[in-house]
Amino acid sequence: MHDELYRPLGQNLTSTSPRDHRRWRTAGVAAMLVAGLAGGSAFAVLGQPDFTPPARQAAPVEALAPSRVAAAEGPGPQIVRMEESGGVTITGGDGVPRVDGTTNPYTGSIRVLEPGSLRQPQAFAHLPDQALIEPSDEGPLPIRSGDGRRPLDVYAGTSNGTLGTRIAIVVGGLGISQTGTQQAVERLPAGVTLGFAASGNSLDRWMQTARRNGHELLLQAPLEPFGYPDVSPGEHTLTVADAAARRFEALDWSLGRLTNYVGVMNYMGARFNAETKALEPFLGELNRRGLLYLDDGTSARSQARDVATAGGTPFASADLVLDDDRNPQAIARQLDALERVARARGTAVGVASAFDVTVAAIAAWADGAAARGIEIVPVSALAFDPETKG
Repeated sequence: MHDELYRPLGQNLTSTSPRDHRRWRTAGVAAMLVAGLAGGSAFAVLGQPDFTPPARQAAPVEALAPSRVAAAEGPGPQIVRMEESGGVTITGGDGVPRVDGTTNPYTGSIRVLEPGSLRQPQAFAHLPDQALIEPSDEGPLPIRSGDGRRPLDVYAGTSNGTLGTRIAIVVGGLGISQTGTQQAVERLPAGVTLGFAASGNSLDRWMQTARRNGHELLLQAPLEPFGYPDVSPGEHTLTVADAAARRFEALDWSLGRLTNYVGVMNYMGARFNAETKALEPFLGELNRRGLLYLDDGTSARSQARDVATAGGTPFASADLVLDDDRNPQAIARQLDALERVARARGTAVGVASAFDVTVAAIAAWADGAAARGIEIVPVSALAFDPETKG
């Protein structure tokens, strides 16, 4: 009876042992399970929908407008204008995007998170970037480049990025006295920002020397003071009336006197800084050109901070004037006061003029700053800049 149960129909099989029968049954069950699993897997693969995204059709480069595709040459990050968004994605050498998703209202570009990723190499810091120049009858005017870079990005000075106590010192009036200019450019440490007067002399020569020495630069533009024209910063003063009417011929004259600067600092201009009707178009024009504005902090009536913040213009303001009293001991006391402000708040900005006594006092104070835990940074490192958020 046992043999009949295991005999295939129509065949006579020899008798097998129970162990052989169990081995045969086990192999048969395994084969059926494998076949079932294979069939199920095949059904699952063949029956599920295709989740592979369709390949994006890349537009040929020649079909795009020249402004829609751009690449940076030479060392540094590669910059590519993306057609879909009109923005800019910037990648480092490893190909990893470093962007924060903030869209530039003027160019549609995306600002860069990685500090210094757009900065000029030091070897070329004295050379103007031609993509950041707008030719004009008044000279080379600063402008945002087609790929979204700003003079503020490219000409910014360096800092080590630590979170310790940071102080920016701006020494202005360069270009007026050749001796004072030479002293400031050669004696002050690279972290000190230098402000060149638009009415100065040999500005391009001094700019190149200052940039080779590692300094960040500002341009001092004459703005209308109270009592103008009896009290005047000189020719080509931008008045409240002209700025309110968006007549920027005087400003363009100042901007065209120099290159390789990150922003504008007021020369006088107490009335100008108190008038929102002048500040709004003026700061908007600086923002359009990719520049910051530094208020020298001499007027308590200044509205520049509020207007700059509301309009998204990069902005900084001085906390102390260091050399109202040009006595060496008085300047040293002001530097100590600036240091106390910085220790209390984390940062501080001081302004001064390129007098010999001032340069000597700042140079002596700076010699021991690092040992006291102070980093001297360019003013752009402390500026409010809504396009970088970091």
